Amino acid sequence: MADGEGTSPEAAGEPSPSAISFITTEHFTLQGARASTIAESTGRASMFLASVSGGLVAWGLVATATGAGGGFFAFGLVLLPTLAFVGLVTFERTLQSGIEDFGYVRRIARLRAYYFDNAPELAPYLLSVEPAARLRVQGLRGGYFQAFRTIAGMVGVITAVLVGSEAGLAAIAAFDAPAASFATGGVAALGVLLAMMRFQRGVWARAAADPITADEVPNT
Repeated sequence: MADGEGTSPEAAGEPSPSAISFITTEHFTLQGARASTIAESTGRASMFLASVSGGLVAWGLVATATGAGGGFFAFGLVLLPTLAFVGLVTFERTLQSGIEDFGYVRRIARLRAYYFDNAPELAPYLLSVEPAARLRVQGLRGGYFQAFRTIAGMVGVITAVLVGSEAGLAAIAAFDAPAASFATGGVAALGVLLAMMRFQRGVWARAAADPITADEVPNT
């Protein structure tokens, strides 16, 4: 019986082969789920950008054909709200995908802790870090400007510009005052951008405040 000979892995304090298989499969599955969320976010963002590009090109052709007349304004007043709506729903969905990916990352961090607990000799090769830094190692960092670096943040910026352009176009169509149109569009774009970034930060804060394990949150 020396050195655990003749005893089960559980009795010897080692994980069973089935547990190792389950953990490995779970890690692989979570990595695949992460890839799916990232692919969906980039796909939706690409479709949104293609819609914006195609719509603006069509608007330019209308301007070339009709000049800056009634047809130009009518087309823009229909096109820009439509693109802004597509941007809003894309923003919300990419944000949801980002939160889903965040959950997968945290679960992977828990599995890494299991690896190091049961095989500490792997630490020099698998980059063992403190619990509070496990998410940062996987590329998830904080800070105020992080909201602008996400796919949802990028979509939010473009959507805010579309909303501001719509407000400015409506103002110049109604009052024929370029200065007022520029000011109206700028204020509308800035207001929408700040609202969307604040909403995004709130969603991320709620996700971070609901930890899977307490040791994954810094300063706890």
